[in-house]
Amino acid sequence: MATNEKFDQADNLYLPVIAGVVSGSPVIVGMIPGVALGPRDSANSAMVRTKGAYKVPVGTGVVTVGMPIYITSATGVLGIAPGAGIQLYGHALEAKSSGAATITVRLAQFAVASDAPA
Repeated sequence: MATNEKFDQADNLYLPVIAGVVSGSPVIVGMIPGVALGPRDSANSAMVRTKGAYKVPVGTGVVTVGMPIYITSATGVLGIAPGAGIQLYGHALEAKSSGAATITVRLAQFAVASDAPA
């Protein structure tokens, strides 16, 4: 076994997060998408789960299963439109109509800035 191993799976990480994060909030830290397992603390960080699928609020627009879901890094808001400051968050596991709704989204293993070539 490697003696320099720090985390076995690195599925739960203590990371800096934006203000307003509470348990269950979608977050993006650099290019790491996740869900906060608790609120932001006095060190401006939270424990973040980086794998799995979660019921999260997604903004307006029609969503089909498998469709990419994006996160605005400055606000943590999820939507369906890529753009500057918006990164891949995950993929929809449920469909929804045009209104905002909470749906199941599988976290991407890493984010891709939507305004840069993949």
